[in-house]
Amino acid sequence: MAETLVIRTPGLTTVQDLGRVGRSRYGLPANGACDQHSARVANVLCGNDDRAPLLEITALDFACTPSSDILIAVTGAPADLTVAGVLRPQWEPVSVRAGDTIRVSNIRQGLRVYLAVLGSFEADYLQGSCAPDTVLGFGTGLNTGDELVLPASCPPVAHPFSGIPLFRLHAPVPRFSSPWTIDVTDGPDRADFGDTGARLFAAPFTVTPQSNHIGLRLRGDVPRRVTKGEILSRGVPIGAIEVPAGDELLVLHRGRGVTAGYPVLAVVTATGLSALGQVRPGQAISFRHRTLDQAITAYRAQRNAVDALRTRVHSAFAALRIPVPVCS
Repeated sequence: MAETLVIRTPGLTTVQDLGRVGRSRYGLPANGACDQHSARVANVLCGNDDRAPLLEITALDFACTPSSDILIAVTGAPADLTVAGVLRPQWEPVSVRAGDTIRVSNIRQGLRVYLAVLGSFEADYLQGSCAPDTVLGFGTGLNTGDELVLPASCPPVAHPFSGIPLFRLHAPVPRFSSPWTIDVTDGPDRADFGDTGARLFAAPFTVTPQSNHIGLRLRGDVPRRVTKGEILSRGVPIGAIEVPAGDELLVLHRGRGVTAGYPVLAVVTATGLSALGQVRPGQAISFRHRTLDQAITAYRAQRNAVDALRTRVHSAFAALRIPVPVCS
């Protein structure tokens, strides 16, 4: 009989991975975890492949119970993580005994929390990804009583006398606080806005409640296009900051459609996109201009920190004789 992870309090939780890479050419949105950095680190802390399925918990409390001993990692926004009622740390591996309830509550400062399990769990796939797609109707939120099949277990890992966990892996934890500073590079239509383009960086914008994983709507002193003429529909990247006629900015996120016809003033960087995935409605965003070289350097630094963490995790797992899952 397969071991399972039983959902007790689903909140607003989905099974995610890093999305459908390279499928935009077929008209499919990327989707996937909105905070890619936190999702990637959660899997690395469990010794999993970066792209393994994990849980994305948005805003509301969540609880689940495993039928076997497992090892988990919880990253993302600050929250209260308890196992059998005992407070445990985020951004470190945590042992969980069979039957103990894992609870994530009081999510604060950010919006999303990620929970990974050593060995991951079984999931359905569409075009190489388990990420839900609301347009195609693929994948849904978890419900009370749902069971996720666990292909691996892990005996409890703790100090034999004190019970103190043996992990201090120093994961790269980003900053979680408002106002958020989001890095952007120039968009293809920057020149169309003339001097008004500077408004993007002059004052913060506020995220409206109409925002979701498809895109964020922002209120503030909106730049205005000064050139005339129509813009043909064309491919747009994740992170495009569009300026439609009106009093809002649109910032496209991972569920965005692959084409659009609004002028694109700027594009959020890869590191900025992860931060953007944590912004709550009502919070303020300040944009910061970066060159392409600066954006690439920041992304490489973030990925290098994750790679260094992966090396530390593998060394710790080897010393403790924890089997590292084999990538399929």
